[in-house]
Amino acid sequence: MVDLSQYLPILLFIGVALALSGVFVFAPMAVSRLTGAHKPTPEKLTEYECGFPAFEDSRSQFDVRFYLVAILFIIFDLEAAFIYPWAVSVFKLGWVAWFSMMVFIAELALGLAYAWKKGALDWE
Repeated sequence: MVDLSQYLPILLFIGVALALSGVFVFAPMAVSRLTGAHKPTPEKLTEYECGFPAFEDSRSQFDVRFYLVAILFIIFDLEAAFIYPWAVSVFKLGWVAWFSMMVFIAELALGLAYAWKKGALDWE
């Protein structure tokens, strides 16, 4: 027979988390309705984008270059995330770690050269 009393702290934790998240979600809505802050007007219900009204449909297609730039940024941003801890501990790790990082940087440099050659960094 399984002793289910061991699960009581977990169930209590889940119950408290659900109660607190419910309070944090629904209490501001209730307070705004009770205090009169919830009075929708056409000005409040309009879209707001960069200080001027939307002039195109929100479901229009984006150019693939936006996504390409985002992916390139993530790749080269992760490079910095890997290099910093390596640089802090490179003298403790030895020559194997140094050569491994040089191979990693060479691969990233080849990727950058390829993206540059293909025109991924050119913005028209």
